[in-house]
Amino acid sequence: MIVDERMSAFIDSLDKGNTLFLNEIEKYAIETQVPIIRKSMQSLLKFLLAYAKPKNILEVGTAIGFSALLMSEYAPADCHITTIEKYEKRIPIARENFKRAGKEDSITLLEGDATEILQQLEGSYDMIFMDAAKGQYIHFLSDILRLLSPGGLLISDNVLQDGDIIESRFAVTRRNRTIHARMREYLYELKHHPQLETVILPVGDGVTLSTKLM
Repeated sequence: MIVDERMSAFIDSLDKGNTLFLNEIEKYAIETQVPIIRKSMQSLLKFLLAYAKPKNILEVGTAIGFSALLMSEYAPADCHITTIEKYEKRIPIARENFKRAGKEDSITLLEGDATEILQQLEGSYDMIFMDAAKGQYIHFLSDILRLLSPGGLLISDNVLQDGDIIESRFAVTRRNRTIHARMREYLYELKHHPQLETVILPVGDGVTLSTKLM
């Protein structure tokens, strides 16, 4: 936990909550240990959706569809979301959740490896939400920049690795060193890329907000 747990709990307690269906999916995710966005990230997403009013959103990392459904609920009514997932066991659950929510026309789920799918996508997106394998963010970046419209918003979740990002690579477990190095590289690229203006926020497990310069 990057921010004090008591402070986070207090801030989360002020949130006005979600729809009953989103609460149901969140409960299922917690019970089955499916990772979904934290309460603080949910609040931030709601604000950004209300402020930016995106019409075309790309999400990398669907899981069981919670964040896509949350974005669809709080984005403009004519917003369309394209979301990518490769984990076969979660795809049918996500599709069923989209169907039950009546969102099949407004959410398109693409199945497969994001690296390959991103290379094939065309057009542009007002908002892109990255919430997939953290070690792959740096590999997605070139296509993400190509697909992000000028003035568009790139949101990258879970970038501070529960605080481990500030540690030496030798202070993190050996199995996490590659992810640690790649995430540091990703954060550096976001902060120094000539096409981007980026802020890093200690929200949830860390989030970056990047806008593509005109």
